[in-house]
Amino acid sequence: SHGLTLTSIRGQGYDGASNMKGDIKGLKTLIMQESPSAYYVHCFAHQLQLVLVVVAKENTDCVWFLEQVSLLLNIVGVSCKRHGMLRSARLESIMKALECGELKNGSGLNQEMGLARPGETRWGSHYRTVCNIISMYPIIRDVLITLGEDTTHKADWIKIHFMVGAFESFDFVFSLHLMFVILGYTNELSECLQRREQDIIHAIQLVGVAKNRMQHLRSEGWNQFLQKVTLFCNKHGVEVPTMEGNYVPFGRSRRFVQNQTNDDHFRREVYIGVIDKISQELDSRFDEVNMELLSCMSALNPSNSFASFDAQKVRRLAEFYPKDIFGSDLVRLELQLDTYIDVMRHDDRFSGLENLVDLSVKLVETNRHNVYDLVYLLLKMVLLLPVATASVERAFSGMDFVKTKRRNKMSDTLLDDCLVTFMERDILKDVDEDDVIKTFMAIRNRRPQKK
Repeated sequence: SHGLTLTSIRGQGYDGASNMKGDIKGLKTLIMQESPSAYYVHCFAHQLQLVLVVVAKENTDCVWFLEQVSLLLNIVGVSCKRHGMLRSARLESIMKALECGELKNGSGLNQEMGLARPGETRWGSHYRTVCNIISMYPIIRDVLITLGEDTTHKADWIKIHFMVGAFESFDFVFSLHLMFVILGYTNELSECLQRREQDIIHAIQLVGVAKNRMQHLRSEGWNQFLQKVTLFCNKHGVEVPTMEGNYVPFGRSRRFVQNQTNDDHFRREVYIGVIDKISQELDSRFDEVNMELLSCMSALNPSNSFASFDAQKVRRLAEFYPKDIFGSDLVRLELQLDTYIDVMRHDDRFSGLENLVDLSVKLVETNRHNVYDLVYLLLKMVLLLPVATASVERAFSGMDFVKTKRRNKMSDTLLDDCLVTFMERDILKDVDEDDVIKTFMAIRNRRPQKK
């Protein structure tokens, strides 16, 4: 309808990983069979969420911990009155800390916290919940004890009393801090992956950093982690079991637990088990990316005065796009690369560039994109590879707001226009309403609007 040719399509986004996967009839397979030069990238942020989902569902202690958190939220968040008790207890604790000089007063400090229920698919909300539980641990415990002694809440005493026992157990505190560390590292990575200015090379580097962190935690982080958990337990009166003693699970039958020491359970089975599972899932879920292509893409990285530039890798990158660069273009590309790197390294205007986006902008500003047209074409190809497709999922979510019952019978063209204006709100803020009216009036003769 807009006169675009399918051969010029550079990117398509889909919502629904189940429709894409499948080695025989998956949409990804069908597209790549029809277009061999097509390149598939699964949303990095979504893959990271899937890593956490697998770990949370397959590790018994993680499952038990998340169930206890869910029970805690049901108890504390069942009514506005209990929310008020938690808020009042935190306010009183902050006031005492300010009087004793333990906290500083100022703008942005000591903000109000709550125990919002985390989303099932948004693991960043789980991280915030875990952070708030650690920060308000003594306050939450006092509120639970108060509820367990109040006769007006006698109907919930069984759940409350069990929750108090679980809340004060070493199993809960240990899993709480482990999830804090794991979700903390992955939350930082998730936020970085969802930035709009992120490029795929930097995204791969971030994934590599996350893998290295997991390996560091596994090989050298146990003693420091156990010391941190022990200090927390001693501060809040939680009994710390001896690592050489036999493991006794809280609230679970020994029948389904192996006869093992506390060190075997907490260090080997839980700590190392969770970290190994995350490392395994990171390796398996991010291996869809063609590492050779990514290695070739890194040769265009301008950081450190184009230190990673490799003409052979750039030529190999061109071979991934045979319909765009072929025949004599490959010979011309070799000649361009010889002069391109010399000019880039000796031109002060290209010094200090950190990513591919800055390089592409600077090439256009200096009109070098016309001189090195093939290099610039490859650069555009690389930049078109998406790191995250969250915008596609937001588009489908936006339809729930735009396609109401009154708009259910409108034409597809009008629905498309409504969706564009809804999803591109940031751009439309700069559009003047008078310009819109003039454009609308110019389409055909209409009666002028009376003021």
